[in-house]
Amino acid sequence: MTCLQRPTLEVPGGEKKVLLHSCCAPCSGELMEAMVASGIELTIFFYNPNIHPRREYEIRKNENIRFAQKMKIPLVDADYDTSNWFGRIKGLEWEPERGARCTACFDMRFERTALYAHEHGFKVITSSLGLSRWKDMNQINGCGVRAANRYPGMVYWTYNWRKGGGSQRMYQIAKRENFYQQEYCGCVYSLRDTNLHRVAKGQGRIEMGQKFYGNGTKQD
Repeated sequence: MTCLQRPTLEVPGGEKKVLLHSCCAPCSGELMEAMVASGIELTIFFYNPNIHPRREYEIRKNENIRFAQKMKIPLVDADYDTSNWFGRIKGLEWEPERGARCTACFDMRFERTALYAHEHGFKVITSSLGLSRWKDMNQINGCGVRAANRYPGMVYWTYNWRKGGGSQRMYQIAKRENFYQQEYCGCVYSLRDTNLHRVAKGQGRIEMGQKFYGNGTKQD
């Protein structure tokens, strides 16, 4: 299988529609192209109140909107309700990556995704979060299944998007589209810990809005 070849996808239950929770354009690009290639009717749900600061959030969201428009895929721009997110995470500020804080964050984002799916006739939801090698796929799938189980007949699609060259295509698409290259997971605590790690290694702190895949600079 070459990097550009993809398996034909079959949605659980023979459904034709999928609501995709997207965390960012680099991670969702492969899922978007793969589902379109398989004839799946796809809608993107962008709900990520964890991303901080607001400038970083807007950059990531706008990159996703740009690619969705190019692909002619509808995108739902959900609320940036940061106060609710901070309330959900209270007491977990010093949890490590992939720990309890991340579980609470995924739960909140997937619960909102599942609610929208329930209200708008989607029986299948999934997320681009599982494509990243920095994430625990079992943790993400557990949160997704738990959210979907709130509604009768709803399924969280636990497809392994990394397999069959998915991870490689993710980077290929990111370079081709010159996507913004975020340097931390998204939340203020991830930013804190990433900067602490970088400083300890003698590296500079993260400079937001500066790095892009492809030629490394923003293309107008």
